[in-house]
Amino acid sequence: MTAPGADEASGPSGASETVAEPAAEPAAEPAERRLHPVTPLRRAWAPVAVLIGWAVHDPDGAQRHLARLTTTTLLIGLAVLVPAAALYGFCSWWFTHFAVTGSELRIRTGLVFRRTAHIRLERIQAIDITQPLLARVAGVSKLKLDVIGTDKKDELAFLGADEARTLRAELLARAAGFAPETAHEVGEAPSRQLLRVPPRVLALSLVLTGATWMSLAAALVVPPVLWLLTHSLWTVLAVALPLLGAAGASSVGRFVAEYDWTVGESPDGLRIDHGLLDRAHETVPPGRVQTVRLVEPLLWRRRGWVRVELDVAGSSNSVLVPVAPREIAEDVVTRVLPGVSVPEAAALSPAPRGARWCVPLWWRGYGLAVTDAVFASRSGLLRRSLALVPHAKVQSVRMTQGPWERARGVADVCVDTGANKTVRARLRDAAEARELLAAQAERSRTGRRDARPDRWMA
Repeated sequence: MTAPGADEASGPSGASETVAEPAAEPAAEPAERRLHPVTPLRRAWAPVAVLIGWAVHDPDGAQRHLARLTTTTLLIGLAVLVPAAALYGFCSWWFTHFAVTGSELRIRTGLVFRRTAHIRLERIQAIDITQPLLARVAGVSKLKLDVIGTDKKDELAFLGADEARTLRAELLARAAGFAPETAHEVGEAPSRQLLRVPPRVLALSLVLTGATWMSLAAALVVPPVLWLLTHSLWTVLAVALPLLGAAGASSVGRFVAEYDWTVGESPDGLRIDHGLLDRAHETVPPGRVQTVRLVEPLLWRRRGWVRVELDVAGSSNSVLVPVAPREIAEDVVTRVLPGVSVPEAAALSPAPRGARWCVPLWWRGYGLAVTDAVFASRSGLLRRSLALVPHAKVQSVRMTQGPWERARGVADVCVDTGANKTVRARLRDAAEARELLAAQAERSRTGRRDARPDRWMA
């Protein structure tokens, strides 16, 4: 009998000898790393946030409890709360580790209840780096990951600014198929700037946007009317504050968020950098863009400006270009959708005249063009929007027709994309819609067969 793990060999005397093979060494576990040491300061706010949330939820009760507090009780409370918050922040940081293996990013968190997230590298859609204002002061960054099949982003907050860029480049390299031992040497792919939006142009575009003036007018008109009708300060505040917030978000908020918007081209996709207070470094992943929309508000048309928006599978990136001349915007679209050209306005087939009885006046804004590469649908009269869907990204196609549309001989053709969004070709002739339905299903099948692989740096 030969012992397991041994081979028989015949010696000089003819007797059999057993020679043990060396045992295979187990694969070494990847080294686990911790987040930046300033992270506890961020997480120490959690107990304080709980108290603030309770005070907001029950302001009367909070006011009664505060009125009963003496100076001694308040000092004792602070002496307990501050160390408890600091201990919570330290423990949450100490028991958080992450490691990069050959196939996944592993994140372990939790002191009492342990949670381990296994993020497969090939399922990563995008990796963004963001720097809130205080993080920029501290020299740290937040790494956000868009992963297929998850609604919320996994994140590593916070890492050193240089470490975040290095880790992002390593993850993208491994997702692209580089060997683990060489992935960290690849570094961040070089980038070439395609466009930069000047602050003056961005500010003027917001002034010429109708939503800005409508929200501002509502914030100025509605509260005085409510005061005349109710004479209730709480009712006025409950309505005025959200309206003022909406007006600020549509003007000042957008300017701050989209300030210094820069788009660059690199092997791992289109890179977007923007932000006045909070800086964001985002990437539009190649092959994941499902729909591109060119939006033209009424007051922008004289200047030839457009806004480019995106639907990306599994990603929250929704803006590619906040404002740019149409020629430059179309050039950027060809970079994110290779081989696609934006149809001219004259190439769009308008809705039939019978559609005017379904949607009076607004029917003139609808149009459709189907090329070898995309399904292009236009909608809107004051705020035009041209949606481009590559045939390879169409998941399903269907025709819908209500009773009034049946009476007028028109129908809608809808294409569903992988981003759980639908693009509609509104009010087409019913016979045309049926032909388009069959033809689009065939285009989608051939488009998916000939599409490029959805890989980083492919």
